[in-house]
Amino acid sequence: MSVDWRADAETALERGRRFDRLIPSVLLDSPISRVGFWWGTAVGWVWGSLWSTGAVERREGLWVFRGLPGWSYARGGVCVGACFLTGDRAPSDAVLRHEAVHTRQWRRYGLLMPVLYLFAGRDPLRNRFEVEAGLEDGGYVQRAARSRGGRSVAQSSDRP
Repeated sequence: MSVDWRADAETALERGRRFDRLIPSVLLDSPISRVGFWWGTAVGWVWGSLWSTGAVERREGLWVFRGLPGWSYARGGVCVGACFLTGDRAPSDAVLRHEAVHTRQWRRYGLLMPVLYLFAGRDPLRNRFEVEAGLEDGGYVQRAARSRGGRSVAQSSDRP
């Protein structure tokens, strides 16, 4: 991963802001996007109900489906509408904060969300949706640690 991930992240955010200006406002944070959000939530519920073998709980405004097989979701889990689909391990509060931002993104973009996410790319340091959700909370980079000189130091890490 990039050593200077913050510059990559800021570039991704700016690129996303420019692109959003091209999307008709009627599609963003609107009744149309809400329909897409609810459709995504329904799809998440069906997928989670089919494959979850673990607990299903409500946390941070999300329906968390655990115990899904690894092939049924990407990385450490996936947010679809208001559903977070993941494996056996209970997600941390930080990860759920990260995923709750993705839920808000689903509300804003509706069915545009999966398409826009795809175009944003697989590299989380350059994917504006991951950057907005918080790379540290998502486990993509380590939290900034204080060095002896009082400067903040952050390192990249692999997401669990």
